[in-house]
Amino acid sequence: MSVTETALPEPLSAQPALRPRTAHPLLRFVLRRVATGLLTLAVASFVVFLGTAVVPGSPATAVLGRLANKQVVAQVDRRIGYDKPLPERYVTWLFGALHGDFGNSAVALAQGATSAPIWPIIRDPLLNTTTLAVITVIFLIPLSLLLGVIAGLTHGRLPDHVISVLTLVFMALPEFVVGALLVVIFFVVLNLLPPVSLLSPGAKPWSDPQILVMPVLTLLAVSVAWTVRLVRVGTIETIRTDYVQMARLQGLPERKVVRRYVLRNALAPSVQIFALSIQYLFGGVIVTETVFDYPGLGNQLLQAVTSHDDTQVQAIAFILAGVYIAINIIADLIVLVLVPKLRTQT
Repeated sequence: MSVTETALPEPLSAQPALRPRTAHPLLRFVLRRVATGLLTLAVASFVVFLGTAVVPGSPATAVLGRLANKQVVAQVDRRIGYDKPLPERYVTWLFGALHGDFGNSAVALAQGATSAPIWPIIRDPLLNTTTLAVITVIFLIPLSLLLGVIAGLTHGRLPDHVISVLTLVFMALPEFVVGALLVVIFFVVLNLLPPVSLLSPGAKPWSDPQILVMPVLTLLAVSVAWTVRLVRVGTIETIRTDYVQMARLQGLPERKVVRRYVLRNALAPSVQIFALSIQYLFGGVIVTETVFDYPGLGNQLLQAVTSHDDTQVQAIAFILAGVYIAINIIADLIVLVLVPKLRTQT
């Protein structure tokens, strides 16, 4: 460039464009998962609503009987809103559910009640099931990690064989068999615990802790069997990695190797199975609650299906779907915390 030439500024089009600030990958992941979860919840609610609608009969026929006068049934259907088109009923119900209003019990309205809100009906069963699930999870996670890590560290030896056989046995036993065995042991033989988990109206489950022992043990026996085997596999794979072998060669104490390397990396693949187990504790406890006559959400759902109380079934299914989705999102976040390299892939 000559001295007479002056440097002209580059045109704006030639200048490097400023990179827009983007959200943190973890925040983007959360927002994306929440949006997907809400869409999934809407689809699940529609499927449940449609499923209850296509079942033959209605709450009116369930209350009045199949031989009831058709005009009387039609009058009851109009009273509870079942004469309206299905899309209109669904939109009205979904809008209310998103605002915490699950409507009224269809069966109670068909029986002549002026008002029978769903939430007071399912509130106590939901609290009872949540209590049962939380207590089970408190024991499930540490017990699964302890037994799974012990089995993995003693792979091929006696402790591993004992734990593997016991988990296979409990995986093969249905909940009602485990529950019946516990009743025989703790009630018939030892006479320590009541055979059923009855609660007085309005009483909280923690007011009588002994009624929770056998349902919790039943759920633990089934859930721990699956989670222990997953933790065991993760432990075996982790102790064969190069960095664990290098840590041992450097003379690190075995306890520190297990705590710093093995446990953390064995836990990450097991988070999803823990999430599935927790989901089962909330929604799949119908058998356990029925065996012990425990007044939980599973038992309430069974009664609602039997009585053809469609609005109650829809509300319980909506709540359970929301719980499932929330647990999955939390489990994915825990995996991202345990495995930092996954954050760059979100």
